[in-house]
Amino acid sequence: MCTVLAYFGTDLSREEFETYLARTQERGPDDSKTVVLPQGGFLGFQRLAIMGLSPEGMQPFQLGNSWAICNGELYGFRRMKQELEEKGYSFQSGSDCELILPLYREYGTDLFRRLDAEFACVIYDGEEKCVIAARDPIGIRPLFYGYSASGGLAVASEARSLVGWVEKIRPFPPGCYLKNGRFHRYRDPAAFDRRCPDTGEALFRGIRDRLIAAVEKRLDADAPLGFLLSGGLDSSLVCSIAARKSKKPIRTFAIGMEKDAIDLKYARQVADYLGAEHTEFFMTPEMVKESLPDVIARLGTYDITTIRASMGMYLLCREIHQKTNVRVLLTGEVSDELFGYKYTDFAPSAEAFQEESCKRVRELYAYDVLRADRCIADNSIEARVPFGDLEFVRYVMSIDPEQKRNHYGKGKYLLRKAFEGDWLPEEILWREKAAFSDAVGHSMVDDLKEYAAQMTDGENWHAVCREFSPVPPFTQESLLYRRIFEKFYPGQGAMIPGFWMPNPEWEGCRVDDPSARVLKNYGDSGK
Repeated sequence: MCTVLAYFGTDLSREEFETYLARTQERGPDDSKTVVLPQGGFLGFQRLAIMGLSPEGMQPFQLGNSWAICNGELYGFRRMKQELEEKGYSFQSGSDCELILPLYREYGTDLFRRLDAEFACVIYDGEEKCVIAARDPIGIRPLFYGYSASGGLAVASEARSLVGWVEKIRPFPPGCYLKNGRFHRYRDPAAFDRRCPDTGEALFRGIRDRLIAAVEKRLDADAPLGFLLSGGLDSSLVCSIAARKSKKPIRTFAIGMEKDAIDLKYARQVADYLGAEHTEFFMTPEMVKESLPDVIARLGTYDITTIRASMGMYLLCREIHQKTNVRVLLTGEVSDELFGYKYTDFAPSAEAFQEESCKRVRELYAYDVLRADRCIADNSIEARVPFGDLEFVRYVMSIDPEQKRNHYGKGKYLLRKAFEGDWLPEEILWREKAAFSDAVGHSMVDDLKEYAAQMTDGENWHAVCREFSPVPPFTQESLLYRRIFEKFYPGQGAMIPGFWMPNPEWEGCRVDDPSARVLKNYGDSGK
């Protein structure tokens, strides 16, 4: 991952700008550079070198009198680079992001629709003397924006860089670009051109081939790769595909509580099956409580699910950063929103299932995708999310939702059937899903709830919750998280759409805790 920070105005000094840029130095520890723009303002970049490791790959990139910064991975960039070279463009580095300005010169803002990429970028067009900012359709790469007191536009990888000088910090909408003060949607990640006609073996093959392609393209890196492995279906499939495509054993990493980690044994089983170089880390209740403020500060959220699931992920990535040379991690996020989760078993109809799936995919940027980025990037590692591949998402979203509903007594049936065979041990392929925040150890969530109760002991916490807006907390745990959030992001509660909760309009989903283990269909998930 890298940091992009841009400001277009005249009331900020370079020294102040670079102070704000330095707030997220962990995202780009290898190098830092600021360019002063002729119209007033700055482009700042902090680099984590992944593709094209030479100094020539440092940004901002310049073409004529235009500049660009991009935190991204452009898949298939070598083919595009060759096509651009045939048109007369020359390149100084092996960085994929060096293509942004030539592509913009060729296609204008239509370039964003053409990209197969995860990206957040800012372009200063020296010809039109205007600014263009854009973000990938899923929102895998983070981007925030806001305006200074004088009306100058600020765009940043993380909200942390904007706190204190931007009045209202907002997430940059995924699948959109901003030009001349107006947002334009170039792609809706939940939309598709036509309903997928595939059924049976053709459908399983369509899922399998596209996920294999999604993983394979994300193995292209000039820096060392690793894999987060929980022992659940999604991360195990990513590892299985990668193991087949790699010439040497893959490196896998897992974490759990010392006393009741559910998933460590399953992660170890998968790693042994794949012949992976596997590493386990353990965490304690003390580590969880001590790191809670730092995790919330880095996440920039008060959502219960996101924070719970981030505790283990953040601590695991911190250990990977400190003890290995891995600089790219592949993860298993996004699968739930595409194929369904425990609570979608309660969807009253196929239409309701599809509507919910569309909503979740469009909001991924604020939950699982946000978690993956912050936990990984803020430990100076790049996150790659194969299930968020644009072609894979388009295909799965176009499948008849009636086929994705749980008619089989087993969630994600289509995905499991697609990888029957020798991809994974049968026990893992057909294992019931456990929520990650539970799977690292049921005791972790219980410890957090107990800690929150202690911190709000003696208060009329119900009344205190009503003092917050928008999205007021509703439990002692959510109140604790909101208070910590407000210390780092005062008055910025609108950055989060709401709490990730089962749909309360569905019978069986009217619960006061986001964990799937409170649902009656959780079954043997946590064993």
